[in-house]
Amino acid sequence: MAVVPIAERRAAFRALHRSGCFVLPNPWDGGSAVRLARLGFRAIASTSAGAAWALGRADGEMTVAEVLNHLQFLVGMTDLPVNADFESGYASNPEGVATNVARCIKTGVAGLSIEDRLGTGLYPLDEAVRRLRAAREAIDRSGEDVLLVGRCEAFWLGQPDLEMTIARLTAYSQAGADCLYAPGIKDLTSIARLVIALNKPLNVNLSGTGLSVAELAGVGVRRVSVGGALARATWTAFEGFAGRLWAEGTLPA
Repeated sequence: MAVVPIAERRAAFRALHRSGCFVLPNPWDGGSAVRLARLGFRAIASTSAGAAWALGRADGEMTVAEVLNHLQFLVGMTDLPVNADFESGYASNPEGVATNVARCIKTGVAGLSIEDRLGTGLYPLDEAVRRLRAAREAIDRSGEDVLLVGRCEAFWLGQPDLEMTIARLTAYSQAGADCLYAPGIKDLTSIARLVIALNKPLNVNLSGTGLSVAELAGVGVRRVSVGGALARATWTAFEGFAGRLWAEGTLPA
């Protein structure tokens, strides 16, 4: 169980963003978090999808209270800094985002992300900026060294407009984001363009890119996460074993 003070973990997490490139894998329960720590990873991030699947639900169906309990649990499982996948802040307005971010900070997380997704689309840019700024102000009021990640979900939602994504992430940077993230971008040329255009630490989701961590590091990516990929792989293996047990009455050797 965790023994390193939260302040030390937060300081270590911020230091990871200053140079080089690190891998930020996404556990979904206590066992996966402990195993990742034993492998030597220096930080972990929650996955909203993996956490929901563990409860038998779809991504996005957890309540904010359930998410906060899950984050506090992950923080207590290892000494690693934890970055929270905090979706859109679980609130309909900037004031609600600020309230929930303040609650999230109390779980002990070292970082948290706020995305600009609204259902199957995006918040208007001015509203997305207000929500990100509200998160920034909540962190500043807390006096805690929690890293804020601004996320643009355009590519994830089938809007592969790189220039729009850059414009949005630039606005989130100006609103106070310490790190930027646009999941769904898969080609190295576009990723390199983001690094140059944004001039702040960039997170890239490795899933489905066919790229390596070394290739991403080579163009200046600061951190690499995998979203729900580890949880998805685990459940896929589980279903394969269980399906064979049901259909054939056997298990793989």
